[in-house]
Amino acid sequence: MAKASKKKPAAAAKKPAAKKAVAKKVVAKKAAPKKAVAKKAKRKPSAALMKAVTPSALLAEIVGSKPIPRGQITKNLWAYIKKFGLQDKINKRMINADEKLKKIFGGKSVVNMFEMTKLVSKHIS
Repeated sequence: MAKASKKKPAAAAKKPAAKKAVAKKVVAKKAAPKKAVAKKAKRKPSAALMKAVTPSALLAEIVGSKPIPRGQITKNLWAYIKKFGLQDKINKRMINADEKLKKIFGGKSVVNMFEMTKLVSKHIS
């Protein structure tokens, strides 16, 4: 009796072998010890903003007559505006000037908050 050949057919022999799924090794990296976060030095204010300036007589009625920095003048103006409720209720950027502020704002009754600083700068020396 002749033994049957166990050879694979030619078509099956030419099939590429199935690729084995290669599991990638995930190497756990050791976390570097956290460095102490260096505290940032406080930002130094601009020298121009810290320089004491003298307000005009009109502006002195609101912020005082002593020489003070520009930032403090703006802060005092806002305190005055809020104290007397001069900020517009709907559009908070607009300021409704009273008699004292009208003199500073060049006669304007309503001024934008950004325009305010421009108009106030004319009263600072």
